[in-house]
Amino acid sequence: MPEIRLRRVYDPPEPEADGLRVLVDRLWPRGLAKAAAGVRGHLPAVAGGEWPKAVTPSTELRRWFYDGGSAGEFRQRYEAELAEPEAVAELDRLRGLVGAGPVTLLTAVRDPDSSHAAILAERLSH
Repeated sequence: MPEIRLRRVYDPPEPEADGLRVLVDRLWPRGLAKAAAGVRGHLPAVAGGEWPKAVTPSTELRRWFYDGGSAGEFRQRYEAELAEPEAVAELDRLRGLVGAGPVTLLTAVRDPDSSHAAILAERLSH
């Protein structure tokens, strides 16, 4: 069974338990130095993680949700975004990383278990 953890990006890294750290928010978290998060992606490399924007909720979807969209419809729309070719390729690549060891999905939201990160974790587990 793959080991996928969900954590807030603001929580201090736990190197023994986190494994690969993957930021799953489209925007960089406010008030957080990139070096402190331990992720890399479309920014200068920082040891210990990734930032794959292809599997993050789109700007349009995030805005729709924050303007009063429902959680159920957010899930449907996000899953449709994850079915796009670029996201499918990134999901496949991340599944390979999950198979190699623990992966921690990082997000700035207050409750990662009730967020897009949980939906992503489900997709990576299958």
